[in-house]
Amino acid sequence: MTRPRNTTPQRAARCVLAALLYAAAAVGANPALAAPLTAELRTELEALRSGAMKKLVIHDAPRAIPALSVETPDGGTVALADSNGKLRILNFWATWCAPCRMEKPSLDTLNAELAGPDFEIIAIATGRNSLEGIKKFNSDVGVTTLKTYLDPQQHVARQMGVLGLPITVVLDREGNEIARLQGGADWQSDSARAILARLLEAGV
Repeated sequence: MTRPRNTTPQRAARCVLAALLYAAAAVGANPALAAPLTAELRTELEALRSGAMKKLVIHDAPRAIPALSVETPDGGTVALADSNGKLRILNFWATWCAPCRMEKPSLDTLNAELAGPDFEIIAIATGRNSLEGIKKFNSDVGVTTLKTYLDPQQHVARQMGVLGLPITVVLDREGNEIARLQGGADWQSDSARAILARLLEAGV
């Protein structure tokens, strides 16, 4: 699958994001110092939404998530509450989900560029998804960097109120949900990058 070439604005947004992540890593992320999601910041973020990112709902206040864990292919578990001071994106998807096929490559590119001590993407295959099917899906759409996490019984999806796929949830540095997008989106878009850059800059 051929990915679209970056436009000049996209390259500029990528540089801004990379610079913000580098600065945060140099200082050292501290979840105890996570900035509040103020009304002013919400207004700024809402103004940055365009295209598919218009579907991003920014909550009035951070929402605590249940104590949940996702599985790894080797039988391990990862607790979603373990934020490690990172801004995180949870993406719920499945191999049979057509919009996921369009969306996931952009998340993979974002992960390749930005994953590190200040930012993380957690892609959760929810429901019946065989490891062989996941491997084929990722190969078909060109996903190479995103780790696979599993929710085979849809327990995490149900507890998180995931209705339909894909759904993407944004968690602040303390592990609270601050925004949610239902349906697919281009996470390489100028709007997505501007929103993430502002969240990183604000230290949410």
